[in-house]
Amino acid sequence: MRRLDDAMSSPQAMTKSELIARLAERNPRLVARDADEAVKAILDMMGAALIQAGRIEIRGFGSFALNYRPPRIGRNPKSGERVQVPAKFVPHFKAGKELRIRVDGSGEADPHSASQSDPRPVR
Repeated sequence: MRRLDDAMSSPQAMTKSELIARLAERNPRLVARDADEAVKAILDMMGAALIQAGRIEIRGFGSFALNYRPPRIGRNPKSGERVQVPAKFVPHFKAGKELRIRVDGSGEADPHSASQSDPRPVR
C-alpha cells in the first residue's frame, strides 16, 4: 500500500494556484505575487524548451519529451462517422528513479541509500 505525505493525502490534483500558495507559505520572504511570477515563468520556460528542443530533463525528478502520434482514422462517438485525425506531438512525462522511490514510499528519498543492492549507477 502506498504511503502519502500529509500534504498529499487529498485525492485531488494540485492546481497551479495551490502550488503558488504552498510556495509562498514555505518561503515567508517570498511575496505571493513573486511566487506566482516564478511559477508562471518556470512553466512558460518549460513549454518553450519542449517546443524548441523536444525534451527536458530534471535530475531526480523526471523528463518531459514529445511523442509523435501519426495520423489515423477515428470515429465520432456521437454519430459513429469516420473522422481523419491529424498527426500531432503530445507531451509525455517519465518519472525519474528518485521520484518513483519517493512516490512509492518503499524507499528513502536518497537514491544512493535506496539503490545499495542495485550495482547500476543512478542516472
